[in-house]
Amino acid sequence: MRPAPTRCPICQSELEVTRLHCISCDTSIEGHFASGHFANLTPEQVSFVFTFVRCEGKINRMEQELALSYPTIRNRLHEVIRALGYEPGKDEPVAEITQERRNAILEDLSAGKISAEEATRLLRGEEE
Repeated sequence: MRPAPTRCPICQSELEVTRLHCISCDTSIEGHFASGHFANLTPEQVSFVFTFVRCEGKINRMEQELALSYPTIRNRLHEVIRALGYEPGKDEPVAEITQERRNAILEDLSAGKISAEEATRLLRGEEE
């Protein structure tokens, strides 16, 4: 079964659900029904959301499961957030890290203990 379209194929306006039908007993209900926020997501975005939930929102687990880089996963997450009608990072608090922590991260990077991508993430305060 395919998901219902959310946009009119002629004018691209948002479609409204006005009829529901039970295939088991042939009952139909007519009215004006909300389709839900997730109806605006593409099948790929829905799959991404399910993976995100299964990975408990941990991007490093998403990286392993999807074999994608942190920036790619972050971009896909931002696409989902926008599709849901929000702007990513708008209410995001600015993470503060101490100078000592910053130095430790840079030392780990220099020693090859962490990648540049991991160092960037940690310097942004995006710790696991």
